[in-house]
Amino acid sequence: MKKTIIIILTVIAFIMGFSILYFSVSTEQKTSAINQANQQTNMKQNWESKIDEQVNVTITVTPVDFSPQSKQWKFNIVMDTHSIELDHDLTKSTVLVDDNGKEYKPMAWEGSEAGGHHREGVLVFNAIQPMPKSVEIKIKDIGSIPERSFKWDLK
Repeated sequence: MKKTIIIILTVIAFIMGFSILYFSVSTEQKTSAINQANQQTNMKQNWESKIDEQVNVTITVTPVDFSPQSKQWKFNIVMDTHSIELDHDLTKSTVLVDDNGKEYKPMAWEGSEAGGHHREGVLVFNAIQPMPKSVEIKIKDIGSIPERSFKWDLK
């Protein structure tokens, strides 16, 4: 009888020890994954909006994601005016410029159609590799301004 109780207690202790070890490793992995996701989210949220207000046209550019893991870099663009038609094709009038002066054309515009006094959407570029020290969005010929510039330091 004593032998049976000792075996049962040994088995219970083994199962409890295994469970504690298994769940603590699992919790550490989950915590690590959550922390990594939070860091990536914080990285995405920390990009400052840049605003250009000239000749009655306000343009706000906000990076959506510059992370090294991204295959595409996206910029939220908002344009407001009460004086001109916003009928520009942003895929033709916008470039992304790296810290070496190399220009990159956008792949797509995901937003409102040309025209009107308010436009909003996302301008999509291929990610620049290797990661530059800074990037600049240049938008040309909106509201008789030859070029508007929006710059971010990445490192």
